[in-house]
Amino acid sequence: MVEAVFLDRDGVLNELVLNSATREYEPPHRIEDMKLFPYVIECLGKLQGAGYDLFLVSNQPDVAKGKTTLEALEKIHKKFDQLLTSRGIYFKEYYYCYHHPQGLIPEYSHECMCRKPKPFFLLKAEEKHNIDLGNSWMIGDRDTDIECGKAGGTKTILIEEPLSVHKRGNSLPDYKVKDLREAVEIIIQNTDEK
Repeated sequence: MVEAVFLDRDGVLNELVLNSATREYEPPHRIEDMKLFPYVIECLGKLQGAGYDLFLVSNQPDVAKGKTTLEALEKIHKKFDQLLTSRGIYFKEYYYCYHHPQGLIPEYSHECMCRKPKPFFLLKAEEKHNIDLGNSWMIGDRDTDIECGKAGGTKTILIEEPLSVHKRGNSLPDYKVKDLREAVEIIIQNTDEK
């Protein structure tokens, strides 16, 4: 069986963007706003080098909410993937949920199976890629990420991203850290101790 690290995207791997209309920090809606944190490539390289398969698990409800289009998010994803692969970082699979139960766009506005905190994508990866969830990790900056990891049976790390503070406080992660660098140190240390 394979060990994996499941990562949320926005606020973990790339910077959140101030939406001037809502005055809230949100995922990027334009290609030019997709900016990786400066340490991300090195961190993901360490995880790859330690033998972990990488998976992205991200809620992207702004399509359902009418804030952006699926086409725009697909372009942003393409840039995100290009930023990684051009530096030798390869995710086994990207999992995006575009739904939201209180959305405005009918085809994306309903209760779905894939929206975190539901562990749908973790279980899908387990089945498709022979993942050992008990020896895998979920890293995110929100309670929904931690609850997803717990429901899927992984160990969990909460990144205390300052701009996401209003989205957390009720989950019980295995570890709390400042950023991805500290999360990777914990994972590598746990790997070395096996």
